[in-house]
Amino acid sequence: MTLTPKSLGMTAAAGSAALLLGAFVFQALGYAPCAMCIWQRYPHAIAIGTGAMLLFALPILPILIIGALSALSTSALGVFHTGVERGWWEGPTSCTGSGLDVSQMSVSELLPSASSNASTLVLCDEVVWEFLTLSMASWNAILSGVLACLWLVAIARHQKVRWHGVADVS
Repeated sequence: MTLTPKSLGMTAAAGSAALLLGAFVFQALGYAPCAMCIWQRYPHAIAIGTGAMLLFALPILPILIIGALSALSTSALGVFHTGVERGWWEGPTSCTGSGLDVSQMSVSELLPSASSNASTLVLCDEVVWEFLTLSMASWNAILSGVLACLWLVAIARHQKVRWHGVADVS
């Protein structure tokens, strides 16, 4: 059985939903996200919405392209974030240890014990969790790359149908 372009796209969108759900589970377990972690979530949300659009009678190619670009975007952000965590390159000064602007921080951020709230200061250049020596950003990069491949296969299958006149059963 061959998967149709629509079913491949919806599978990739479901993968984005699973990754986004996983991020929320980690957050619920106490792993607060940094700014770059949050940036990686937006393309997943777009991919999920894109997958939902496949359920309607809309032109499929633009939807598949948007899904692929979303997955590629979050994968690229994951690679960039991994590089920041590993010290391969510098990250945004707003969320890395090298760019900490103490003059702009509140007392509760400077001294978490002075506040009854948990500290929200999470630096992008610190790995807070890893599995098999890979951080959450690294896993997002890898898994989102796989999802991008699914979107690209869906595009290729759609184009094959258009070019060769094969009946599309999607």
